[in-house]
Amino acid sequence: MTTVKPRLIASADPDRLETWVRYSAGLCRDCQATCCTLPVEVRIDDLIRLQLVDEFERDEPPKQVARRLERDGVIERYNQKHGIFTLARMANGDCLYLDTRTRLCKVYDRRPDTCRNHPRIGPRPGHCAYVRKGER
Repeated sequence: MTTVKPRLIASADPDRLETWVRYSAGLCRDCQATCCTLPVEVRIDDLIRLQLVDEFERDEPPKQVARRLERDGVIERYNQKHGIFTLARMANGDCLYLDTRTRLCKVYDRRPDTCRNHPRIGPRPGHCAYVRKGER
């Protein structure tokens, strides 16, 4: 009978890309959702999917939409040059949509493209800021 040795993976420091680990299937299962503490950049389509913006607001000046969302505490900032909104985070750095108890996304079916495509795209494509549950 062959025993399979558990794979030990060192925890990453989200602020130091060189510590990020190569992504592999199943890695998220025992991670504490470190990627959900990174800034999330979204576009108007993401905001519509998240139901933060109505479809008819697509034609309004994005700066006006951004002002409203900032007032509502939903975005931290808006980059007018690139048309990118950055979602606000909670005081502890977690995404607004991360359940603090389960560490699962509360809007998974409506999550932004940035989240849908992570870690294929992002600060270090193909890698993630893996931190084992219970660490840090």
